[in-house]
Amino acid sequence: MNLTRRLVCLASMLTLAGTAAAQTKWDLPAAYPANNFHTENLTQFAADVDKASGGKLKITVHANASLFKAPEIKRAVQGGQAQMGEILMANFQNEWQIFGIDGLPFLADSYDASAKLYKAQKPALEKKLGEQGMMLLYAVPWPPQGIYAKKPIASAADLKGLKWRAYSPATARIAELVGAQPVTVQAAELSQAMATGVIESYMSSGSTGYDTKTYEYIKFWTDTQAWLPKNAVLVNKAAFDALDKPTQAALLKAGADAEARGWALSKAKNTEYIDLLKKNGMTIVPPAPQLVTDMKKVGDTMLKEWLEKAGPEGQAVVDSYKKM
Repeated sequence: MNLTRRLVCLASMLTLAGTAAAQTKWDLPAAYPANNFHTENLTQFAADVDKASGGKLKITVHANASLFKAPEIKRAVQGGQAQMGEILMANFQNEWQIFGIDGLPFLADSYDASAKLYKAQKPALEKKLGEQGMMLLYAVPWPPQGIYAKKPIASAADLKGLKWRAYSPATARIAELVGAQPVTVQAAELSQAMATGVIESYMSSGSTGYDTKTYEYIKFWTDTQAWLPKNAVLVNKAAFDALDKPTQAALLKAGADAEARGWALSKAKNTEYIDLLKKNGMTIVPPAPQLVTDMKKVGDTMLKEWLEKAGPEGQAVVDSYKKM
């Protein structure tokens, strides 16, 4: 009996050792708070991968820029310091123009238009990321972007001189075109920047406004629905290739599910966040006709400039989008 028990214990230990040896651990840095819908979606994705792979692939989500700051995440995945990462693509427009196409004002200003733009952009994205040793796993849009300001904004002239948060080349260019003062502030530092008066206006979604408690510092949000920038989840290709085929399949399936869930979440959260902003004292207003006219001119200028920099590759993406 003693011998039998010993053999059973030995078999169990060998099984556990085999499981531990087979288990792969990945890091997934993200720039947004744990309770942001993008991060919650990542957490669900990681749980889905764990379950579908039978525990063989464990992904740890590092929220709120705790592992790498937002501008560092892409390089970390590319260099293998992290096996996966979530980036706001518009942040990387200076590196390659097509990363920033969904940050151009009024090019795609609804969820349906954003989905079409993503479809047009995706082949070029996958090719570029492949050349950089990465894969695009999935992408999810933020809710439509509006203007946060300490006073009602009736026209672009009302933005002149305001200290304006810039988090991407496109948002910095908007500031220049309307005469505001661009100040670079990433999401993790936004609350502090408002509290200390570093910025007094910015463009973003209801989601960012609620997450950062913008209503404590800024009381007006003009719902311009100017664009829907996307977060993309990237995978280091060498790390992916090192997985066995069933684990690769589990990762890809969980990614596809996360993309579908994320788009639905973004739509649902848009309404929810606007209601929450109102409850916390934010005045939500539709854009005045003059502001719409002014901002569409800004969008036209930026699209023209973008096409000049993006060249034939960018023109092909825009043409493909406009045919849909």
